[in-house]
Amino acid sequence: MNIAFFLLPKSEVITTTMQATLRQTLERMEYHRYTAVPILSDQGHYVGTITEGDLLWFLKNAEGVTFENAHRHLLQEVPLRMKNKPVHIHAKMDDLIDLAKVQNFVPVVDDSDKFIGIVRRSDIIEYCAKQMFKTPSSS
Repeated sequence: MNIAFFLLPKSEVITTTMQATLRQTLERMEYHRYTAVPILSDQGHYVGTITEGDLLWFLKNAEGVTFENAHRHLLQEVPLRMKNKPVHIHAKMDDLIDLAKVQNFVPVVDDSDKFIGIVRRSDIIEYCAKQMFKTPSSS
C-alpha cells in the first residue's frame, strides 16, 4: 500500500511557524480543536510538532510569561518535548505504522524534504480494521 493513499494534503492541514506568537498558536489550536499541529519553516520544511502540553508547560514554567502577554512571545521560545518524526512519501507502510503507534499523526515530506501533508493515525486504524474484518470473497 502506498502512503499517498492516506495523505491529508498540506492545503487541508492546519500548520504554524516558529514566528507565530503563543497566543496565535493557542487560538488556532482551540478554534480547530487540535491538540498538536505541525510547525513549518518559511521554506516549507517540517520543523517539528507543537502540542498543547508544550504550550502549557512553557506558560507554567517560563518566568514572566502569562496568557495576557502570550502575544509578545514567539513559538520559537517554546521547547518541543516530543519529536514527531516525518516519513518520506516513498517510505514503506511498516515505517508509517511504526511512527503512528506513538504519534497521533505522521508528517510526510517529499523528495526535497518539503512538508506535503500528514497521515492521521485514525485513518490507518480504520484501514486496518476494514482489512481485518473484510469477508473473504467466495470463488
